[in-house]
Amino acid sequence: MLAAIGVDSMEGLLVDIPESLRIPRLELPNGLSEFETMAQIASLAARNRAYPDRLTFRGGGVYRRFIPAAVAAVTSKPEFYTAYTPYQPEASQGTLQAIYEFQTLIAELTALDVANASLYDGATAVAEAAMMAHVHTGRNEVLVAGYLHPEYVEVLRGFGEGRGIKVKKGFEPTAKTAAVVFQQPDFLGLLVDAPDLTRRAHDVGALAIACVDPISLAILAPPGQYGADIAVGEGQQLGLSPSYGGPHVGFVACRKDLVRRLPGRLIGTSHDAEGRRGFVLTLTAREQHIRREKATSNICTNHSLCALAASVYMTYMGAEGMRHIAEVSFKRAHALADRLARLPGWELAFPDRQFLNEFPIRVPKAAVVNRKLARKGILGGLDVHRWFRELNGVLTFTCTEVNDPGALDELVEAVSR
Repeated sequence: MLAAIGVDSMEGLLVDIPESLRIPRLELPNGLSEFETMAQIASLAARNRAYPDRLTFRGGGVYRRFIPAAVAAVTSKPEFYTAYTPYQPEASQGTLQAIYEFQTLIAELTALDVANASLYDGATAVAEAAMMAHVHTGRNEVLVAGYLHPEYVEVLRGFGEGRGIKVKKGFEPTAKTAAVVFQQPDFLGLLVDAPDLTRRAHDVGALAIACVDPISLAILAPPGQYGADIAVGEGQQLGLSPSYGGPHVGFVACRKDLVRRLPGRLIGTSHDAEGRRGFVLTLTAREQHIRREKATSNICTNHSLCALAASVYMTYMGAEGMRHIAEVSFKRAHALADRLARLPGWELAFPDRQFLNEFPIRVPKAAVVNRKLARKGILGGLDVHRWFRELNGVLTFTCTEVNDPGALDELVEAVSR
């Protein structure tokens, strides 16, 4: 199995974990009781460094936000928490209704006609949307415009490789382009001209795929308003904690005429013989349910528990609540950017570009800055140079509603010394 995937040993599977953090084995004495073993494990776990939410200023696709207690109160109910995808779906009305509500909320949030029952995460949502465009247009190129999340691009290339789809970067689509993919705000937190990118795609007969931040849609124009054909994104901010990188929940919404290209499931409503409203599995693109050569996707789940958390969050917060936290995040990020840009040697990387609650700033010795912050118990900005070589010395800082004014003071004071 290792040879088949191109690695020499089990250590080859751990390349994403820095060697300094790897432990060859737990050094536990022999013959410990269960109680003694758990005490030893707890002692080891206590050595982990956990940054407080209020002192976490790193985003890059995963964010700290306040999660109302109502989210856990619903998702921890055993009928949801232990449930699996029903193979006779209509027998599980509660699960189907929960998914239907998620679809409705996402469609309203993006101002598009229909949304599916959710996907794995933002990366696979981007890739699945590109496959939709490939099948719909019959074209074999996807254009990535601007700073799309680099991990999303990796997954997109992985999906496209087996289908003969070329992934290119730029802003000028051609007659070969199936879709133009852009992120709003982009990976650096900057706002892009979404209507212009949508128009460029449509001018050559391509689809416009907007990868959006769901919280931002409380104050920014939704994709359906500026004519995007498909909207995708990561729903982690909607009631899910970072949790070491997952599980997350992706979403995809589209125009009605693309509905049969949607991956995964689509839940609808109907009525029984006595006129009572019920929920049904209306469409599914999974290869187990239809002839394999006709399948548009092989996604086998929809992360329904995470989708339920997102539904509870959006319902609980409402439009006004989501708008409020988006505005608070905006104000605090701009206040922080102004203060940091006044420090000697610090300057905004794109001073002429607008941002929402995440911004790139050029700093002297980025690694030194983050080490200094870490010693103060602060998780500093994300060093984007590893992905974008032209952005040497650039960190992106993010602010959400959990970063209170006192936390901003602590950050500025720590880097000022």
